[in-house]
Amino acid sequence: MPRWLTSFGWQILAALILGLVLGGVAMSLGPDAAGNPNGLQATLSTIGGGYVSLLRAAVVPLIFTAIVSSIVGLRQVTNAARLAGQTLLWFAITALIAVTIGIALGVALRPGAAASQAELQEGDPSTVGTWWNFLTGLIPSNFLGLSVSGSADPETGVLSASPGFNVLQVIVISVAVGIAALKIGEKAEPFIRLTESALAVIQKVLWWIIRIAPIGTLGLIGNAVAEYGWDTMGSLTAFVGVLYLGLVLVLFVVYPILVKSHGLSVKQYFSGVWPAVQLGFVSRSSIGTLPLTQRVTERNLGVPRGYASFAVPLGATTKMDGCAAVYPAVAAIFIAQFFGIELTIVQYLLIVLVSVVGSAATAGTTGATVMLTLTLSTLGLPLEGVGLLLAVDPIIDMGRTAVNVAGQALVPAIVAKREGILDTDLYNAPRKGQAFDNSDVETGASETVPAGAER
Repeated sequence: MPRWLTSFGWQILAALILGLVLGGVAMSLGPDAAGNPNGLQATLSTIGGGYVSLLRAAVVPLIFTAIVSSIVGLRQVTNAARLAGQTLLWFAITALIAVTIGIALGVALRPGAAASQAELQEGDPSTVGTWWNFLTGLIPSNFLGLSVSGSADPETGVLSASPGFNVLQVIVISVAVGIAALKIGEKAEPFIRLTESALAVIQKVLWWIIRIAPIGTLGLIGNAVAEYGWDTMGSLTAFVGVLYLGLVLVLFVVYPILVKSHGLSVKQYFSGVWPAVQLGFVSRSSIGTLPLTQRVTERNLGVPRGYASFAVPLGATTKMDGCAAVYPAVAAIFIAQFFGIELTIVQYLLIVLVSVVGSAATAGTTGATVMLTLTLSTLGLPLEGVGLLLAVDPIIDMGRTAVNVAGQALVPAIVAKREGILDTDLYNAPRKGQAFDNSDVETGASETVPAGAER
C-alpha cells in the first residue's frame, strides 16, 4: 500500500471527511417510523461512544500507575521540591496568558452576538462543576473512586444504573500511595516494580486503542452532524472560529515565544512535540495521550526521565490551557452575550481566577464541560447555556486537547532548561518524524534514542 494510506495523519483526515459525509447522509434520512434515530446514525453513535468508552476504561489504571510511578521516580531527582514548585508556577503562568487571550478575543469579536436565537437550544449540563463539589470531590469515597448513578423512567418505572469514577479522587489516592511508597523506601521496591510493570502493560493496551482513533473520530463527527444538523452547527461558526483563533495564538505564538526566550529552537520544539499534539487532536483525551506525551518529552525534548515522569502525568491531569483557559473564557463570554448579559470587570477577573486555580477540575479526560460549568456558576451565568455549544463540542474538543498536550510537554522542557538539566544535544537531534514507531521500545534499544530521531 502507498505510504500515505498507512499514515496516521491521513487516516484521521479521511475519517473527518467521511464522518461529515456519513453524518450528512444520516441527517437526510431522518428518523425511522418509530421516531428513533435511523440505522446509520445509530451505528455512528455506537462507534463514537464505543471509542470514548475504551479510552475511559484505561483512565483509572493509567492514572494510578502513572502518578505512583512518577512520584516514586522523584527519588532519583535532586532538588525535587524546587522542580515541583517551578512546574506549578509555569502551569499558572501559561494558564494566565491563555485565559487573557480568550477573554480579549471574546470581548473584541463578540461571537455570542452572531449566534442565531432560533437555531440554538438551551440545555442543562449532564455534569456541573462548583467549588463545593470540587472540594468535596477530593475526598475519596472508596479506593478506586468508583461510583454508580441511577435513574428511573417516569413512564415505565424501570431503573437504570451506570458506573462511573471520580478522576479527582483517583488522583488523590494515587498521590497518597505514591508518597507512602516513597517514604517506606526499600520495603516498597517490589510494589514499585509491579506498578512500573503494570504501567508498561497498560500503555501497550492504550497504544492499541489509539491506533483505532480514526474509526472513533468518524463516529463522533458523523453522529454530531446527524444529531444537530448543519443549521445548528453553522450558527456556531463564529464561536468555533474565535475559539480556534485563540488556540492557534496560544500554540503558534505564545508557546514559540516562551521557547525562544529560553534559548531553545522553536523548530525542534514543534518537530519533537508534534506526534503528541497530533494524537491529542484525534483522541480528545490528555490522559489517553499521556504515554506519547511523556515519550516525546523525554526522548525528543531532552527532559530527564525522573523529572518528566512526574511533570507530564501531573500536567495531563491539571495542565489544560485549551480546556481550562481559552475555552471557558470564550464560552462564558459567548453565553453572556447570547443571553444579553453584560459582564463586569470583577467577573472577567473571576474568569482568570477560575482558569488559573481550578484547572484540576477538568481531570484529564474530555471534561471541559465541568470547567465551563464551574466558570458559569462562579460568574452567576445560566448553566443552560452549556447546551448551546453541544453541537460543535467534538470539533472544538480536538483543538482544545491538542493545545493541552503541547503545553504539558512545554512546561517540563522550560523548567528543565531553567534548572540546567535539559539534554540540549537530545533536544537538537535530527528527527525523521516517525510519530508512532515504537520499535526502539519493543526491541529494548537504548532509552536515549529520541522518538523519530535518525539512528
